[in-house]
Amino acid sequence: MDFLTSFKVTSSALAAQRLRLNIIAENVANAQTTRTPEGGPYKRRDPVFQAQPFADVLDQTKAAGSTGVSVDRIMVDQKPPRMQYDPNHPDANQDGYVAMPNIDVVTEMVNMMSASRSYESNVSVLNASKAMALKALEIGR
Repeated sequence: MDFLTSFKVTSSALAAQRLRLNIIAENVANAQTTRTPEGGPYKRRDPVFQAQPFADVLDQTKAAGSTGVSVDRIMVDQKPPRMQYDPNHPDANQDGYVAMPNIDVVTEMVNMMSASRSYESNVSVLNASKAMALKALEIGR
């Protein structure tokens, strides 16, 4: 694997983790949103990274010279909304319950810490690759 390939792989992982962080921030920002354009409360979203069998990755590496992380799709949580009693809320039903998003802020914070650590790990890999490339250039002087 050459340096440019390692940069490509690392940059794809950084882009995937950045997307994951953006989706987590969107989930936290909409934790109290009871009305969306689609109707009903906001539904939690979660990115799904695409896994590739090792044989496919090996073949792609031989053919194209690079692989990486990709986001397969963004999954919308299908759990029912959390019902909260608040008869004064404008979106309350006739019994006084409001359908709230099924977002647990603590879970989102844990996911954000995990994504942040993954992002930092990929930055470390990128810096190590860059340092190796610079050392290789010094050998040629």
